[in-house]
Amino acid sequence: MKRRNFFAFICGVAIALILATMLNWLNPSPVVAQANATLLVSAAASLQDALKEVQPIFQQAQPQLKVNYNFGASGALQQQIEQGAPADIFFSAATKQMNALQDKNLILPDTRRDLLTNRLVLIVSNTSSLKIGDFKQLTDTNIKRIAVGEFRSVPVGQYSEELFKKLDILEQVKSKLVFGNNVRNVLSAVESGNADAGIVYTTDAKLSDKVRVIATASDNLHSPIVYPIAIIGNSKNPDAAKEYIRFLTDKQARAIFEKYGFGIAQ
Repeated sequence: MKRRNFFAFICGVAIALILATMLNWLNPSPVVAQANATLLVSAAASLQDALKEVQPIFQQAQPQLKVNYNFGASGALQQQIEQGAPADIFFSAATKQMNALQDKNLILPDTRRDLLTNRLVLIVSNTSSLKIGDFKQLTDTNIKRIAVGEFRSVPVGQYSEELFKKLDILEQVKSKLVFGNNVRNVLSAVESGNADAGIVYTTDAKLSDKVRVIATASDNLHSPIVYPIAIIGNSKNPDAAKEYIRFLTDKQARAIFEKYGFGIAQ
């Protein structure tokens, strides 16, 4: 009798486990971000102000998650990640750097998405007496120094180089170029008067009350300015990183990005 009862008990447990497994398969639980996780986001310098405004709103919505930022030129951040520097998320100002990481299997490709867009603008100091109204006039002899991002590693510099080539003025302006290692350095050079003019994103120009925009580049003069985001392959907090990226697509975050002048990628 005892043996029969024991056998019935074992069968009951087995059936319960099978039913529980089937229910989980039919109704999988939603992904839950790791509790008390700390995310490190490597992000383009042009995103700094917008992301810092987003941060407290995200922390209020997800108090168990902490976010730290590493801001810099997208090319420099790409190289850091390639060399093994810790990061959970890469938020680039161009597709080139993200493509390089994807080609080396350093991101989770199914988490990659284009999030934002931007525009390229020509700026001068508010105190400037220069009488110019378009990019072609950068060849004028009264313009001595033009601040741009470094061509190889700074996306705003790469877009600027494309623009110079499309306008066929690269050789004429090459001796005037003053290179910055990120877009904020370019902005500072114009603000301080260390450059007569500079090329930055519209979002950076919008932050400064010391410069004015005198021209906006047509989209056909450079590659599309797109900001892709993705989770790094060796992230220790992939679920938390997914939650952070999801939050950046919500209406609260989108409103902040748009306030700073970013477009929302379609």
